[in-house]
Amino acid sequence: MSSKYKLLKEECYEANMQLNALNLVVYTFGNVSAVDRENGVFAIKPSGVAYEVLKPEDIVIVDFDNNIIEGAMRPSSDTKTHAYLYKNWAEIGGIAHTHATYSVAWAQSQLDIPIFGTTHADHLTADIPCAPPMRDDLIEGNYEHNTGIQILECFKDKQLSYKEVEMILIGNHGPFAWGKNAAKAVYNSKVLEVVAEMAYLTRQINPNAPRLKDSLIKKHYERKHGANSYYGQ
Repeated sequence: MSSKYKLLKEECYEANMQLNALNLVVYTFGNVSAVDRENGVFAIKPSGVAYEVLKPEDIVIVDFDNNIIEGAMRPSSDTKTHAYLYKNWAEIGGIAHTHATYSVAWAQSQLDIPIFGTTHADHLTADIPCAPPMRDDLIEGNYEHNTGIQILECFKDKQLSYKEVEMILIGNHGPFAWGKNAAKAVYNSKVLEVVAEMAYLTRQINPNAPRLKDSLIKKHYERKHGANSYYGQ
């Protein structure tokens, strides 16, 4: 594969294969992208290609205005969402979108995922947000681009930082996650799915289960992410 984007394509390919290996997608659903900030492009899975036949050279290189820079196939149908997030959030290096069962179920319920336990608090201190279903005027417009607008509006309305909360549910649709690179975006997608399943089961066992108390949220988050972090290092 003779391309200046060889390493970027390989990073994106490996992340997409992990999405499949972690049972976060079925058939051709889902996608991961990896960004190259220096060249103002990102790599993303081609649309409609099954994971078992996907190859690194199939990965498409696109700029932030959705122009194909390199690749013979059509990029993922979600490309415009990825482009919008990369344009507006300068410190993310990878984005993942899945159709994972429990994450999608919470998205379809149009509910935030409450922070019930320490597994959740190990990764973020807030409920996992669910953006309201897309407004009709956005649905009728540039839908995938407008999904990016939907995500940014949700973070603004809930006063959240994309650097601290690296995941979201889109009401009636499904999850997006991001991180410092494509591998971290996949990691966050799996965390989201596990936390979504745990929260679902918690609600089944006790519909009135209380939110995790603030002292435990603070302890678990800071021992992994704080100035004196010591857990999982």
